[in-house]
Amino acid sequence: LTLAVLPTALWPAAAVEVHTSKEVNAVNGTNLRLKCTFSSSSPISQRLSVTWNFQPEDLSPHEPVFYYLKEPYELSPARFKQRVTWDGNIERNDVSIIIWNLQPTDNGTFTCQVKNPPDVHGTVGEVRLRVVQKVHFSEVHFLAVAIGSACVLMIIVVTVVIICRYRRKKAQEKRSEVADTEL
Repeated sequence: LTLAVLPTALWPAAAVEVHTSKEVNAVNGTNLRLKCTFSSSSPISQRLSVTWNFQPEDLSPHEPVFYYLKEPYELSPARFKQRVTWDGNIERNDVSIIIWNLQPTDNGTFTCQVKNPPDVHGTVGEVRLRVVQKVHFSEVHFLAVAIGSACVLMIIVVTVVIICRYRRKKAQEKRSEVADTEL
């Protein structure tokens, strides 16, 4: 009995690890790629399946969003009807989706579950989505200010270099005139 139990205890447990962002903020009316990747101890199977679900903020029941088994299937719950598309690549362990035209009712938690037989157990990826009306200053405006400042700095540096070269050329011409008059 001990010999029969020992090999199974030493055998690594088959499991799928799923990776997602923990929290994502997106602007109302925009599109968002919900990235989900996985790793499996087994080669990718023809029976690999992916299930995306949604849990609204009010904790009402989970809603199916998307399913993949050999090909993508939009499950079309009323909330996401014709607003979800497959954006994954199974060969690259990517099972991401895109949600189009985000709305405040999309606030909640999305789960991404991958089963790759014989790896059918493992982690479930969870990403909390917050749809906001505007992007906060610290996000987009900071980037715009940084890029604008870099452009202004480059213009100043180029202007200084041009002025220095111009003055150096004028000084060289003046020395050349003085040398010509001495001859």
